[in-house]
Formats: sequence, C-alpha cells, structure tokens
Amino acid sequence: MQVQRRVRKTRWCVGRAAVGAVALTGLLGLAMPPAQAQDIKVGILHSLSGTMAISEAPIKEIVLMAIEEVNAAGGVLGRKVVPVVEDPASDWPLFAEKAKKLLVEDKVATVFGCWTSVSRKSVLPVFEQHNGLLFYPVQYEGEECSKNVIYTGATINQQATPAVDYMMSAEGGNKKRFYLIGTDYVYPRTTNKILRLYLQKKGVKEADIQEEYTPFHHQDYQTIVGKIKSFCAGGDAAVINTINGDSNVPFFKELANQGLTAESCPSISFSFAEVELQTLDVKPLAGHLASWNYYMSLKTPQNAKWITSYKAWCAKQKIADKQCVTDDPMMHAYLQVHLWAEAVKKAGSTDVEKVLKALEGLEIDSPVGKYKVDPKNHHTWKPVYIGKIREDGQFDIVSKSSGPVAPEPWSELTYPGRACDWSGDGKGSFDMVDGKRAWLSDKK
Repeated sequence: MQVQRRVRKTRWCVGRAAVGAVALTGLLGLAMPPAQAQDIKVGILHSLSGTMAISEAPIKEIVLMAIEEVNAAGGVLGRKVVPVVEDPASDWPLFAEKAKKLLVEDKVATVFGCWTSVSRKSVLPVFEQHNGLLFYPVQYEGEECSKNVIYTGATINQQATPAVDYMMSAEGGNKKRFYLIGTDYVYPRTTNKILRLYLQKKGVKEADIQEEYTPFHHQDYQTIVGKIKSFCAGGDAAVINTINGDSNVPFFKELANQGLTAESCPSISFSFAEVELQTLDVKPLAGHLASWNYYMSLKTPQNAKWITSYKAWCAKQKIADKQCVTDDPMMHAYLQVHLWAEAVKKAGSTDVEKVLKALEGLEIDSPVGKYKVDPKNHHTWKPVYIGKIREDGQFDIVSKSSGPVAPEPWSELTYPGRACDWSGDGKGSFDMVDGKRAWLSDKK
C-alpha cells in the first residue's frame, strides 16, 4: 500500500557519541553526567498511519533530516537534539494523549506536529496547560492565536483569498461561479465560511456558490462529481478544493473519469500538492491549480540546495526517488526546526518563555527567501504562489505575490478589529478587539 511504503523507520546512532564522551571523560579524569542527560529531546507528532499518513509521513522525514542537520552543525547549546516520534494514527483524541506524554513524561523542549485543525485544536489545551511549545506547519483557517503555538503555515490571506482573486482575474479565466468541496471538519468549513463572504463582497451571487462536505477517508465521489459536472456546465465555474488526506486521490480520479478537465471545470486546491500527486495518474489532471507558499519547481539557489539535501536523505533512508518530493507543508516543517534551534541559541536556553521571546521577529533563510516570524502574532511572513499541475506531477508557477505577505490570523470579514495579545497571567492566550481583551467565543 502506498501510504505504508511512505512510512520509514529512522535510526539514530546515539551510542557512538555516548561511548566517545565516556572515553574522553576517562582520559581527562573528569566526572561527567550520563550522555542522555545532556541531550535535548524534541517531539514529532504526526500521523504515520490512517487517512492522514499520505500527507504527514513525509513531514516526519523532513523534520528528522532537519534535526540531523542541526546536530551535524554542533547541536544546540553544545547539546545533541534527540527526536521522540509519536504516531497519533489520524485519531484526533489520541493527538492530545500523545502530546501530554511528550510534554509530561518525555519532557521535550518543543513539539513539531499536527496537520488537521481538529488535531491542533485537540492538543491546544494540553500545550497551554503545561506551557509547552508547538510548531504547526500547515495552512489553516485562522480565528486562533495561542501564545504556545508558532503557526508557520498559511493564513487565509496567504493562500485562500489570493486563490479566489486569481480565479476571478483574466489570467484565471474570469470565473464567476464557485463550487466549494471539502472534508467535513473545522478547516474547510471555516475557510469556506470566510470565502463565501469574500466572494459575495466581490459581487458573486449567493446562488452561484455551492458548498458540500465529505467525511475523512471518503472514497466514493461519483455522485458529487456528477453534481460538479452539472454545475460547471453552466459556464464561468471553478472548484475550490479543501479536501484533506487520502480522499483527494479518489476525488481527482473521479474528476478524470467524468471528463472534467482544467479547461471545462478547473479546480484550485489548498491541501493537495506534490506529495499527493505522486499517487495518481497525473496526465488527466494537468492544468488544475493549487495555491501554496512553496513549490518544488521553484527556481532559487536555496531551493536547489534543499532538494539536493533531501534527495541524499531519501537515498540514505532507502526511500524511492519517485517518493522523494518536497512540498509546502514539508518546507514549513523543515524551517520550524531551524527556527527553534536559532531561537534557543539566541535565548541561551530551551525555556519556553525565553524561546518564544527570541522567536518574535526572528528571520532565517529559506527556499522561498527570507522567512520571518511575525513579532506580534506568532505566524510567519511568506510569498504566495499559484501553481498549475504539470504532467510530471510538478507545478508551473503562473502567479506570485510581489513579496512576502503579512499574516492575518483574524479575517476582517468575520472578526473585524481583532488581534493577538499574550499579556497578563500567562495561563492562556488572549485576543484583542478594538484594543480590548476578548475571547473567540465573544460575540460582537
């Protein structure tokens, strides 16, 4: 099975380093604590089985590679970084259990993890209760700010609304009618709630917006694609796809089966990238679109270097070259490790409060250029790219922002005047509405 082939065990040779340390201690006649006491443990919390493994298993690989790079450069504060890998198996309550284990039992300094918003929301109370630090690598719906989370994936204004702008432009075909199809959970529903308001603000009629959801791991899209086909037959139509996980495979297969091409019924996706494309016959999908902050086909020296490094990692881990592709969530996950390492060095400590302070405004190099943590809201600045699927499973970039786009966690369409604030007792996250502290549940 494709998903299972993607899951790889990673070996970490800590024994040799420990033996060397003991030998050196004996030669110098110095007392030294056990090597493991000097290690800095970090958690990796991604689904390596279940419906989300198709997308999350490669994230684990790239995080392990980044940790190896950090260690090869001398580690952090002169100490080795050791990963503790947990598989929450696409089970949302299990994410919270595993997160608690990592923080309380393993005492990790930080966690790199989660994909779906439901998994993130499952672990959020755990991180806030125990004052842990979570790096979240995937685009999301916004409407959340937590002191304990660094959100590196796209906010709505860094992915979804630029996608709509492109589809409604001359370059995108002047589309005026939209079919919103997604997986039935918080990210697609909230994103589409905002997009519906955004489309209406741009003059799209309510009757020209259709919306439909399917469960995780849904496999039969024949009826739904039939509806989409009828919708597109009316002309000037496009599909906005927020399906997550392995359900993208049968969805796109059914589009091809029913003859829906990029010319007759173009789709633009927010959770479907190079990794998922490798599981499909790509030729019938050529021309369909995606909106991301990174593509493997991006031609920068930094990206070429990163891809070369990942190819070498894949060869060492015996991962087939066809499976060895990079995509947007992988880039964010990779950069998270280096952001954390730089923040720890800057802070001179792994203490969460000190690291968070060091992260504010921190900037590092990346495959897309300078990559910065916003000093106020714990999200990141990055460019936006619209890509068109090629027959080889890569993307041609057909549109890009003029530069890095500032993150907007709160949409002005749903929560005007809201911003982030972590002042006060430090026991949770607060938000600001017109300069006054408020909670997400407050109604305006």
